[in-house]
Amino acid sequence: MSGAYGMPPEIEVTADGPIRIVTLNRPESLNATNHALHEGLGALFPRLDADEEARAVVLTGAGRAFSAGGDFSYLDELTKDDELRRRTLVDARRIVTGMVQCRLPIVAAVNGPAVGLGCSLAALSDIVFIAESAYLADPHVLVGLVAADGGPVTWPLLTSLQLAKEYALTGDRISARRAAEIGLANHVCADGEVMSSAMACARRLAAMPRRTLEDTKRVLNLHLERAVLATLDFAIAAEDRSFLSPELRATLDRRLSQRKK
Repeated sequence: MSGAYGMPPEIEVTADGPIRIVTLNRPESLNATNHALHEGLGALFPRLDADEEARAVVLTGAGRAFSAGGDFSYLDELTKDDELRRRTLVDARRIVTGMVQCRLPIVAAVNGPAVGLGCSLAALSDIVFIAESAYLADPHVLVGLVAADGGPVTWPLLTSLQLAKEYALTGDRISARRAAEIGLANHVCADGEVMSSAMACARRLAAMPRRTLEDTKRVLNLHLERAVLATLDFAIAAEDRSFLSPELRATLDRRLSQRKK
């Protein structure tokens, strides 16, 4: 179905009856975000929304990670190409608003580490199943970036403001158990059961009365949408500035030089 959605190879969309399974598909890079993946996610959710046969979405990652965050080579490109960075930040906004406004319930099957954008995708989902060995982390500040589409935008509505501050400012890892305790995940599953649990939930949702389910999700997400729209433009502008920070440059130089060794 990826072709029907116009997605790049980095995003696989398959159908299981009325359920659309979206798989982040760069397993060799732990599904780290490159331009094609990021741009595809920006276009994906309005297309899912327009699929009249779809009733629910399951979002997961190929291989052993959900998504390991931004590919450092891609981040390096963004520091050097103003137009690419502008397009990427437009896509960042589209990912956030597309997920918040999507009529379909989105069930995340967090099968492994969910870092950076991966963490954001989990936070923007409606119901989150997370594997016991998985964790969440938003390390934007650690590398010298502002998180335009990450924890600071959504976490204050999902957990306490103080906890959102702690994890957004430090970038600390949040274990699966801790994520469930503080409201960033719904269910912790054995590693081999996270996808089957998410699919069972999606099938249950898909069998609900369609209009009432979708309208109820909309009522709930109006709270999130208002908070997101109040912060998103400032967050994106701040992330744009932070791409030129000396701290990010130092982080990228260090990480890229380590790759060459």
